[in-house]
Amino acid sequence: MFLNDNDLVLFQGDSITDSGRPRDGSDWHLGLGYPQLVAALMGYRHPNLKLSFLNRGVGGDKVPDLQARWQGDCIELKPDCVSILVGINDASVAATEHNRNTAETYEAGYRDILTQLRDKTAARIIILQPFLLQTEHPYSFISPAAAIRRHLDPIIAASTRLAAEFHALYVPLDNIFRQASRHVDPTHWASDAIHPTPAGHALIAEAWIRAVEER
Repeated sequence: MFLNDNDLVLFQGDSITDSGRPRDGSDWHLGLGYPQLVAALMGYRHPNLKLSFLNRGVGGDKVPDLQARWQGDCIELKPDCVSILVGINDASVAATEHNRNTAETYEAGYRDILTQLRDKTAARIIILQPFLLQTEHPYSFISPAAAIRRHLDPIIAASTRLAAEFHALYVPLDNIFRQASRHVDPTHWASDAIHPTPAGHALIAEAWIRAVEER
């Protein structure tokens, strides 16, 4: 088991993690996505661990946005475990702006926040692989999904390297969604290729819990 008794688990990332969490200071509600499902199922399956959960995901965030708020939204919360899912916005903006250096910026910024975790806390780290489903999104203000994929693959490779470098638990969501879409239409998991449906959030939660329990 990757978690210990009385651990505080912090979820960080973009809109996939945010999932409509409240902004009124009430941390009991983790939003409508995978963080809430993880908290519910871990509480059900492992009541004796007495785990606590916080969600600080922010819709639209890229790695530089996490860097800008990392001290207050992570370090000062003194988490025992930090779960991070970030990358799809970095890839989407890069595809729209034709930025070829995004993977390098992503990796350097991600390394910065992970280094802060290592140096300033004793938190264990879970890195969730960013993902893109094999369908088209409806957004006119960003590039087509195929263009995003070209930028996302190097970002995924960077996240894999960072997980190894910082001895993080790695959950390969892009691979998991690809396998889940072999016999089920990918829109079942994310109708817009990016934001999971309830079933997609359940798939993430299941993969998260399986990885944590098997470690």
